[in-house]
Amino acid sequence: MLDLKSIMEEPELIQEMMKFRNVDINLSEVIELDKKRRDIIQDVEALKQERNDKSKLVGKIKKEGGDPSEIIDSMGGISDRIKAWDAEQKEVEDDIKSIVEVLPNILHESVPRSLDKADNQVIETVGEKPSFDFEFKNHLDLARELDIVDFEAGGRIAGNNFALYKGLGARLEWALLSYMIHANSVEGPYQFIIPPALVNEESFYASGQLPKFADQAYKCEDDDLYLIPTSETALLNMHREQILKEDNLPILYTACTPCFRREAGTYGADERGLIRIHQFNKVEIFKFTTPETSYDELENMLVDAQKVLKPLGLHYQVSLLVSSDLGQQAAKTYDIEVWLPGQDGYKEISSVSNCEDYQARRGNIRYREKESKKVRFVHTLNGSALATPRLMVAILEQYQQSDGSVVIPEAIRPFMAGLDRITK
Repeated sequence: MLDLKSIMEEPELIQEMMKFRNVDINLSEVIELDKKRRDIIQDVEALKQERNDKSKLVGKIKKEGGDPSEIIDSMGGISDRIKAWDAEQKEVEDDIKSIVEVLPNILHESVPRSLDKADNQVIETVGEKPSFDFEFKNHLDLARELDIVDFEAGGRIAGNNFALYKGLGARLEWALLSYMIHANSVEGPYQFIIPPALVNEESFYASGQLPKFADQAYKCEDDDLYLIPTSETALLNMHREQILKEDNLPILYTACTPCFRREAGTYGADERGLIRIHQFNKVEIFKFTTPETSYDELENMLVDAQKVLKPLGLHYQVSLLVSSDLGQQAAKTYDIEVWLPGQDGYKEISSVSNCEDYQARRGNIRYREKESKKVRFVHTLNGSALATPRLMVAILEQYQQSDGSVVIPEAIRPFMAGLDRITK
């Protein structure tokens, strides 16, 4: 959530920034509501002062043996007016919150301003596009022929856009997750966490999923709980309503969870199969940092995500996203996009973002400075390292062989009992 103070101090700057995020908002309404809120506070304070003065006067009159009943009667009227003003103040504050809480984050100065996602800047390309001297097959055909992913069974069990991994497909999925957990938490600096896959409304709100993305969520109505769309939602809330110690920052977590997304809307034939599904597995990396170090930590996080991907030998690119392509919570984002031959294009396999204090404000997550003892909001960062569905697609399609088999990347083989390929 944006800091209301920054909106009041620099409304023109924030208004201009919202345009580049493709958000149509007139902040003058917020400014007027905040002025009304301040006026109410001033009036209430004046009434409270009047009530205090009269209370002192009542005590004085009683001490002198007089009758303060007339003054006491007038104080009742003051209390009623204070209650009415308090109720109106809450209503105004709720109106302000309803506007501010759906605004996206401010943009970091290094983010390119553009309304066209085609202007995303490719900053790094790794490896070469694979070429094939045989009849190429997409991952749907390969999965069917190798009998490793059953989309029909997934549909019978749950409906469209659900996948069922089987045999060596299930083993490859598990191996990928094991490899990524090992890379992040054994070879890497992140503490491994297995959080709940269900979170409460407060957690969903703090992460930025509510109220704007309620239609994308799977909700358990009877329990008022939400299935997580990413483990970021759970990891963030490990420290909700807490004050951390500066000496303990940065805090680095990694988690492996199923993720659930309704993905409301319709999609083309190029997003069939594993490209866009309602339930998938993902290994997440997450950081709590100080404001001064968060952008260095963002660059480190991008390196960490690539340390997981590079050993797999896949062709991919890294893009710096323009303003209109950022998620609501992010101030700056890099996308890691893997090459999928079946789609003849790149698809996001990881987003690495700095959310600055946007989520921390919503979740009231702060830290106490070691020297000054001042309490400030932390910065939060998140990234995928990695999501498995498109990773599975990339491996199947980039490593396919002329005989219909698929070579397993060397980095994964120790987690597959040494198996080097999947065959019919």
